[in-house]
Amino acid sequence: MTRSLGKVKLKTMKYSPEILLVSGIVLGVTGAVMACKASTKLNDIMESHKDDIAAVNDAEEHPDNLPEEYTPADAKKDRMIIRAQTMVKLIKLYGPAVAMGTLSVMSILASHNIIRKRNLGLAAAYASVDKAFKDYRKRVVDKFGKDLDQELRFDTHAEVVKEKIKDEDGKEKTVKSTYNVYDPERFSGYARVYAEGCNGWTKDPSHNMWVLKSIQSQLNDQLKRDGFLFLNDAYEALGFPRTAEGQVVGWLYCDDNAVGDNFVDFGIFDDMYKAKENFINGYERNIILDFNVDGPIVNMM
Repeated sequence: MTRSLGKVKLKTMKYSPEILLVSGIVLGVTGAVMACKASTKLNDIMESHKDDIAAVNDAEEHPDNLPEEYTPADAKKDRMIIRAQTMVKLIKLYGPAVAMGTLSVMSILASHNIIRKRNLGLAAAYASVDKAFKDYRKRVVDKFGKDLDQELRFDTHAEVVKEKIKDEDGKEKTVKSTYNVYDPERFSGYARVYAEGCNGWTKDPSHNMWVLKSIQSQLNDQLKRDGFLFLNDAYEALGFPRTAEGQVVGWLYCDDNAVGDNFVDFGIFDDMYKAKENFINGYERNIILDFNVDGPIVNMM
């Protein structure tokens, strides 16, 4: 029974932002309905208030009509009492609606606060894992070299390909070439294919290379100027759709290089696979771009 109650408690904690948000909406609607109903009785209270004040004013103006002495001080005191009684009636009338509205605001703010704390925790966890991964890759590169790092990261392997070429005499001959073959699934979730439909893309590979270098240079200038750059800014410059992750991760520019690389890199020259070699050499029009983001930059500052 204790274990079952514990699981129920955990589920309640998991969905507490949704529960609080829905509760806040329900309380807000209920408070609005109660306020509307209360307003139907407001006229009676205000009319009674006006009648009582009018009676006091009349008694003050015609004290001779009263059996006892009625002074201006007595009239002032009676007005204060009438106003206080009217205020109490209004508080009783609108109090429940105001309480509902207050609870509604508190529930919505509590829901937002829980989500905010969870997002901060997730961002911190991501930053920790990302830093650990980058440190691990750096140690691999320092000890075994960049080639092994790329091989392990993208699960590459050497593959011998037979190609027919023409020699100086115009005769065809078969030669063996070794290329690094990779699994496209190994690229990060931020990778995109620069192809037809992207900004500046043409059927001319050399033109596409020039466009990518220009956009990368512009983004680096923007990073140095503003001190930060979101991945969505790079996506937008290249013609890719914006993403939810792209508005969280990006680059920070720090004078001490404490966060990341301090520059934007599309990964054009990082991995010399056959497809990228062909793009760089002008034989291929398209290329996979993988971005060296620093992580969730908002929580790194």
